[in-house]
Amino acid sequence: MRTIGVTGGIGSGKSTVSKILADLGAQIIDADVIARDVILKGHEAYQEIVDYFGSQILLPDGEIDRKKLAGEVFNNKDKLEILNGITHKHVAQIIIERHEILKKTGKTIVIDAPIPIKHGFLDIVDEVWVVVADRETRIKRVMKRSGFSYEQVLERINAQLSDEYYCSLADVIIENGGTCEELRRIVEAHYNKRL
Repeated sequence: MRTIGVTGGIGSGKSTVSKILADLGAQIIDADVIARDVILKGHEAYQEIVDYFGSQILLPDGEIDRKKLAGEVFNNKDKLEILNGITHKHVAQIIIERHEILKKTGKTIVIDAPIPIKHGFLDIVDEVWVVVADRETRIKRVMKRSGFSYEQVLERINAQLSDEYYCSLADVIIENGGTCEELRRIVEAHYNKRL
């Protein structure tokens, strides 16, 4: 049993790499899914976020309006750090709990996380796989799937960690600038080499 941490910036293809690893039999813990869940009404981070950002970020049903919240933080690094500070501790705790459960299966575990936090990621993975792609490719991918403008995607990329930082953590760097078939071959080769 081993634990692989898969990380990289928005549009790099880290989720695609995780899906390929799942096809190869790995168990996936998706930090993005957990992060979406912890801000739901009645969940771990909800009240802390509302207390800090105010009721103007709420939808009529009381749930957090993700677009309004994103608008608040992506142009303000201080607010982004506060939001990350609120959510990361809850996400990390859930990742650790799920990791403990999945370790009992004896299968490879993949933690798919856009931000390689120390507690709940770097401290529990055996190796870090960083997925990278050139900026224009990333922008096109995100625009296609999200409907964001070029400028909106660029803001999100610029608000994230740099590729250089991600790569400084890497045991494996996966260049994702080609086809899905090429990416699959690269991922399978790295996976099989480490069995």
